[in-house]
Amino acid sequence: MTKDNKPAIGITVSKADNISKWYTEILKKTEIIDYYDVSGCYVIRPWIFNVWEEIQNFINKQFKLHQIKNCYFPMFVTKQKLEAEENHLDGFAAEVAWVTKSGSSELTEPIAIRPTSETIMYPIFATWIRSHRDLPVKVNQWCPVVRWEFSDPTPFLRTREFLWQEGHTAHASPEEARDFALKMLHVYEQTYTDLLAIPVNCGRKSDLEKFAGGDETFTIETFIANSGRSIQAATSHYLSSNFANIYNVKFEAISGVQEPVYQTSFGLSTRSIGAMILIHSDDKGLVLPPKVSSLQVIVIPIIKKAIDVGALVTHCEKIKESLLANNIRADCDLRENYNPGYKFSHWELKGVPLRLEVGPKDLSEGTFRLARRVDGFKADYKLDLLISIVETAMTEIHKIMYENAFEIQKNCKVPITSYQELINVVISLKQAVAPWCNRKECEKDVKVKSAADLLAMNSTIKGSIKTLYTPLAQTNGLADIKCFNCDHPATQYTVWGRSY
Repeated sequence: MTKDNKPAIGITVSKADNISKWYTEILKKTEIIDYYDVSGCYVIRPWIFNVWEEIQNFINKQFKLHQIKNCYFPMFVTKQKLEAEENHLDGFAAEVAWVTKSGSSELTEPIAIRPTSETIMYPIFATWIRSHRDLPVKVNQWCPVVRWEFSDPTPFLRTREFLWQEGHTAHASPEEARDFALKMLHVYEQTYTDLLAIPVNCGRKSDLEKFAGGDETFTIETFIANSGRSIQAATSHYLSSNFANIYNVKFEAISGVQEPVYQTSFGLSTRSIGAMILIHSDDKGLVLPPKVSSLQVIVIPIIKKAIDVGALVTHCEKIKESLLANNIRADCDLRENYNPGYKFSHWELKGVPLRLEVGPKDLSEGTFRLARRVDGFKADYKLDLLISIVETAMTEIHKIMYENAFEIQKNCKVPITSYQELINVVISLKQAVAPWCNRKECEKDVKVKSAADLLAMNSTIKGSIKTLYTPLAQTNGLADIKCFNCDHPATQYTVWGRSY
């Protein structure tokens, strides 16, 4: 509340002091979600849904370059199909939501709501694919998914229902399939860097952390410095022929022999919106990357006494129309019951990348003032240069946002050589890069030990420490180096920490 007992329109909790409360306040005050009466489900409001639409547009263009076609499969899957792949079901069993009744009648067999669609799609693939001439198959669907999370649902990060795209492909050889899985990983890398201005790391998940039923899971990860947690930003899986053998997805090879196909699946969800908010936004509110912001420029007339208000408003409207004509998303704030200062704060809270101020002097001299949300920079320009100045400013904003995030993440990655160093790094809200033996037993040991040690320390950091990813690009120099946690030889450098 303000001193005069009115609700504060700005953010009242510092991101550095309490990122959880700050995030909740950002979500509420910027009007990007509404809470719903089913726990873990949320209303995504238009202001932020535009980000998802821009992500869809970007990814669809990339997918078309790879000849991936959009489709849609039902959200329901029978128990028999879901249970056909034992490892796959084990990976999702606790999260599967089941439909057990129709009206007041019990169903003969419960039907699951998709946690993912491998078990829904691949029996159909078996009817599509007969010959090597039918390959490759490359499809994608944009759809909702239900995973009944029970621990601390958080909007965009861990929700019971979320939106995503899931791509699925079938190939004639393992080499082609694995290579395609990596290509999709790099599509996601582009999405984050080129669209959301977020630096990401490309890596591979450990055997404990990989997708249930797959051979390899490739991941892109980003990091939230104030919470000390990683976000799995998107994944791409090489499934080998595991599902093909179960669902009889086979083709007649050129040799005439029946062979199983080799498959991939890959997905990116609305978790990307949560990552964007957590990485870029600040104590004034949202900070939106220009390429995905619902509004890129807000034009605000600076109205003073004894001026021709009508002329100034008309002038601002013309500026807006000029921006719109050049495919720049713009609007005018012509509300008469708020002064310019209030409007500045309002649009800063909403995260609009650029504010364009026009006063009586600007009207007479053909100028305008431009203010950047990302860093508060302001400068005056000639109106003749409007479009080029705005386009250049948006490019600069994207660059600034990316570089700011990159520097923060770079400083939060610490090399270690011992288990105690791992604990120290995680307590300092950073990630550890460690020489590791890549053994399941070793990773399980670290998870158990770290959970107990953090609890015993009465630290605010709870839970266990796990592998986050092994970078695809590995540095040399592991000869004679031991694993940080055991006496086995290290085979790779792996990033460890906590995650959302």
